[in-house]
Amino acid sequence: MIYPERFSNLPDYAFPRLRKLLDAHAPGGEVVHMSIGEPRHPMPAFVGPVMAESLEGFAKYPPNDGTPELLDAIGGWIGRRYGVSLDPEGRIMALNGTREGLFNAALALCPETKLGQRPVVVMPNPFYQVYAVAALACGAEPVYVPATADTGFLPDFAALPVEVLDRVAIAYLCSPANPQGAVATEGYLADLLALADRHDFILFADECYSEIWRSAPPPGVLQVAQARGADPERAFAFHSLSKRSNLPGLRSGFVAGGPAGIARVRQLRAYAGAPLPLPVQRVSERAWADEAHVTENRALYAEKYALADAILGGVPGYRAPDGGFFLWLPVEDGEAAALKLWRETGVRVLPGAYLSRDVGGDNPGRGYVRAAMVAPKDELQAGLVRLAACLYG
Repeated sequence: MIYPERFSNLPDYAFPRLRKLLDAHAPGGEVVHMSIGEPRHPMPAFVGPVMAESLEGFAKYPPNDGTPELLDAIGGWIGRRYGVSLDPEGRIMALNGTREGLFNAALALCPETKLGQRPVVVMPNPFYQVYAVAALACGAEPVYVPATADTGFLPDFAALPVEVLDRVAIAYLCSPANPQGAVATEGYLADLLALADRHDFILFADECYSEIWRSAPPPGVLQVAQARGADPERAFAFHSLSKRSNLPGLRSGFVAGGPAGIARVRQLRAYAGAPLPLPVQRVSERAWADEAHVTENRALYAEKYALADAILGGVPGYRAPDGGFFLWLPVEDGEAAALKLWRETGVRVLPGAYLSRDVGGDNPGRGYVRAAMVAPKDELQAGLVRLAACLYG
């Protein structure tokens, strides 16, 4: 059962907080939006025709778990991308984007107690905010694990006290990381799976940025789990077409994992979920089967990586992201920097503290701003030049 008091101490979501911070002030120049990670590259050309050919599907109730054709297309992509062969009918479920799955999978798979105590859900800090809300919704204690420069911008879950690790039911990980762009190596994932085995918890791998990378494709938890012979119920991977295919409005993704866990998520969704309309499933099927548009998209981001390196490479503490499309830029105070940048230049970025939680009086995002490299190249270049001059000039 979900109790309203569980959410009474939640801060406002990041973007209402940003509006409160900035919107009372006039922008200091032509506005460049770099706060929201909404892809703005062209969507694949086949989307419109496939949708038009499938319009009659809006007159039918769609399959809740995904059509066989869509599940096969997803399974085929997993095989090509990660070398992992999964039974589509038993180990994959279609989602309305990853956020739905990251939330509902916790409701379906988090136990009410662990070792007779309140379970713990661990996550990086900073993090995608749905992780914390999912933990609270299922009655677990969220534990925020710093993901800072000292830890390679990935959480060091193994550093938690044993008494906490023994209570962990679920660990969330995002790779490439939002907001820092760090990529979990095969060794990191293997160590995390071993830790999960020792302390009997499940890993939820948020891999929605997996196809936007600088030099090499990031490894996935499913391939590492298979290579290490891990229990398939130990790891669940979440993917989306939002970033991979520039289709954030399609609201289409999937979760893949062990058959028992997928069955439980499907059971919950049968009662409380909303299946993807058939035309959306047909477009998704085509998107997962096509790689050419993904390669083109990645080439556009490669140009943006180079642009950011050229403009910001001399900034002390600048770290080029290994994947994803965010810059995690060091400043003295993220809120003050975001407000200064807006009032003086019209460039809109997000204070890092809005993506983090205070732990022991420290917020690991306070000294950063997040800038999304989603605008067209010329617009992005202008925004980065103004940002560099304002914050680091």
